Amino acid sequence: MCRWLFNGLVAGLVFLSLHVFAYTPLSDDTLLYLLPQPEPADFDIHTGALLAPILIPRVPGTPGSQIVRQHFVDFFHRSLPSWSLTFQNSTSKTPTHGNTEVPFVNLVATRDPPWIQAGNVGRLTLVAHYDSKYKPDGFIGATDSAAPCAMIMHAMKAIDAALTKKWETVQAQGDIELDFDEYKGIQVLFLDGEEAFHSWTATDSIYGARSLAEEWEHTINPATSIYKNRLDSIELFVLLDLLGTSEDLPIPSWQHSSHWSYVKMAEAEGRLRKLGLFKSNPSHTWLPDKDKKESDVFSSYVMQDDHLPFIARGVHVLHLIPARFPSVWHTMNDDGEHLDIPTVQDWALLTTVFAAEYLELEGFFGSSANKNIKRDAAVISKTEL
Repeated sequence: MCRWLFNGLVAGLVFLSLHVFAYTPLSDDTLLYLLPQPEPADFDIHTGALLAPILIPRVPGTPGSQIVRQHFVDFFHRSLPSWSLTFQNSTSKTPTHGNTEVPFVNLVATRDPPWIQAGNVGRLTLVAHYDSKYKPDGFIGATDSAAPCAMIMHAMKAIDAALTKKWETVQAQGDIELDFDEYKGIQVLFLDGEEAFHSWTATDSIYGARSLAEEWEHTINPATSIYKNRLDSIELFVLLDLLGTSEDLPIPSWQHSSHWSYVKMAEAEGRLRKLGLFKSNPSHTWLPDKDKKESDVFSSYVMQDDHLPFIARGVHVLHLIPARFPSVWHTMNDDGEHLDIPTVQDWALLTTVFAAEYLELEGFFGSSANKNIKRDAAVISKTEL
């Protein structure tokens, strides 16, 4: 898992993007009665359809890695057939494999508006790494990051039908050429090779993320496209890591340029707690920096993780990782038995709500989805913060 970088904070602040992204909170009625809730059976550590298959050693290039990757593929084919799946492959030497090239395989799952053309869609991007540590033998990495992968899987399954209804409504109204905001898509990155094989360095870590960021930077879209390359089309890179224990581990707002998104997720957390929809410890607040000022310090490059090659290329990142790591971090106790399943379910729910609000799915959950897309005072843009 990631490391702190102790050589000081990055000076200065990152300027806000000039793009404006609308964001519509879900109503209390939608949260209480219409939004699909995490099912305990999906997160059972022994039989859970989402989580249990990931709770095995999954070192890059091993059978365990292939098994977990196939679990993801089967999930999307079975539950989300409208999504497009691709693999991004690379190889690299490591400090522990001599001259042997270790394979790294990133899974990219994407769903875009059906009328969209290549290069013209910006995407909310949800990210977790699925590999586990090389040593100690048998290491599981439940918080690091099996549980975050399962949280994202639930969120995508929970919003998929509403996304379909929204896009069908947009097409039926004939507004696809008029409303740029409806050009938002969504993608999931399950990244390989985040963990160091020997010790964390710039070259012994985040193998898959480094390869993917470099490749996408040079994957150029057609000249008439809105976005110049695949990397440029990432509107927001939301990285989940080290989540799922019962410990009180607050998450700071790490990035100045994406603080607006941290604020919106913190507000969603507060509403879910107020409505009694969380099952975990009510005394814990996960996102306490909601009132952080623009003039405060944002330690964007302090925490070493899969986001680094993306943020270095100008991608806006919402990094959901605690500043203080769980007590099970990088020990054999980071297994299914040490997960707090109510916390895992609550993170899955919060991830669902954030994605639904970012994609403006209010009115499209349940059988009585609204036929008109509403814009009102609840819509905010990141330039307003």
